Amino acid sequence: MLRSFARLSSLIFLAIALAAPATAFETRARAAWVYDLTTQTVLMSKEAQTPLPPASMSKLMTINMLFEALHDGRVTLDTRFSVSTRSKEMGGSTMFLNETDRPTVEELIQGIIVLSGNDACVAVAEGLAGTEDNFARLMNDRARELGMENSTFANASGWPNPAQRMSMEDLGLLATRLITEFPEYYGYFGQLEFPYDNRAPQNRNNRNPLLKLGIGADGLKTGHTQEAGYGLVGSATQGTRRIVFVITGLSSEAERAQEAERVVNWAFRQFVEKTVADKGYEFARAPVWMGSETEVGLVAPEALSLLLPGTQLDALTAQVVYTGPIEAPFAQGDMLAELVISRDDLPEARLPLVADRGVDRGGIAPRLRTAATVLRRKLEGQAIPAVQ
Repeated sequence: MLRSFARLSSLIFLAIALAAPATAFETRARAAWVYDLTTQTVLMSKEAQTPLPPASMSKLMTINMLFEALHDGRVTLDTRFSVSTRSKEMGGSTMFLNETDRPTVEELIQGIIVLSGNDACVAVAEGLAGTEDNFARLMNDRARELGMENSTFANASGWPNPAQRMSMEDLGLLATRLITEFPEYYGYFGQLEFPYDNRAPQNRNNRNPLLKLGIGADGLKTGHTQEAGYGLVGSATQGTRRIVFVITGLSSEAERAQEAERVVNWAFRQFVEKTVADKGYEFARAPVWMGSETEVGLVAPEALSLLLPGTQLDALTAQVVYTGPIEAPFAQGDMLAELVISRDDLPEARLPLVADRGVDRGGIAPRLRTAATVLRRKLEGQAIPAVQ
């Protein structure tokens, strides 16, 4: 059977009571995706799965490929790459590399992240895969493996190309990966300047407009082409929370900077992380089928936290959901149910509930009791619970 509770107990209400919907945020971006990484909650999704021209924001995939090569030992930060004529002749933002240079991997990372160097991207692509076309194929393969279903790559730099497309959600998921999987290298994204050999004083500063505002921003990448407009993949931390966001299609650098700051302020000020229950709190008891005990407590495996609209006043609705009776045997800590919580203006939250104790398969007495129950229900014409 499906067991549910329409509302939590009053005790839990006190722990999570918060809510009327948060003020809706209307972004000026063509497409946007905002994610609370700490609680794994999507706060906004506007055309977020639509493949769009990503401009230099797609350089994050090149950085991901390079970080993976560092992680598995194919290169080190001191490995030197050659510079081809193709790399040297790349237009747009550049490190001003030439064929006599042998930049290190660390210099190329900074050249891509801080200077947005298209030449650095080609040098990395050729250094890792021989040619940029080969590298683009590897990027596409890796994107599929990472679940980036709305992204395709034709080059390493984001240079305009009809086949160079990414969704804002994919960019956000990629940014999340860079933050969580490569913490030892993530600090480069917050680097304010990189005066590579003092070749380009006018192109030494990080283009991310949020880094100097004191709002916790520490990455990741801007982008701009005529087709794409102005965009930004950003991340910021305040208190215990980190958010990741992507915006694109803004009309100017100034509008991009303003909208990015608005997004950060909204994400931190309109939502609050609250504790739903302490570790071990019992939400319900479930009947056990053919076990040495007839019931089991469904408890929180750890302290459960939830992101909620910060101005909410009404109690939340919740359900404890499981298929039962629950068949023995099972061990203490086995996941047996879910706590499903509905939140205004946010996705439904599903939190695991586990057994508070182990229950063995019943001996002869429980089996006889179960058989008697089944026989009685047959005689009374009642439905017999299915064991699943």
